[in-house]
Amino acid sequence: MAIFGITRQYLYFAVPMTGFMLGWWLDRMETERMTLFRDKSALFGRELKPGDKPSWP
Repeated sequence: MAIFGITRQYLYFAVPMTGFMLGWWLDRMETERMTLFRDKSALFGRELKPGDKPSWP
């Protein structure tokens, strides 16, 4: 049975791919948010010298 031209075999591909893309996007957003706190931890923070790269991207 096709609903709006979508068959079951396409759903077997589309649903996991949609979940994967949503997870990938959320992970990127979280990484961008966490860059605000990079190298500022009380335990692991350090002063960066001019020209030093951050400890993680």
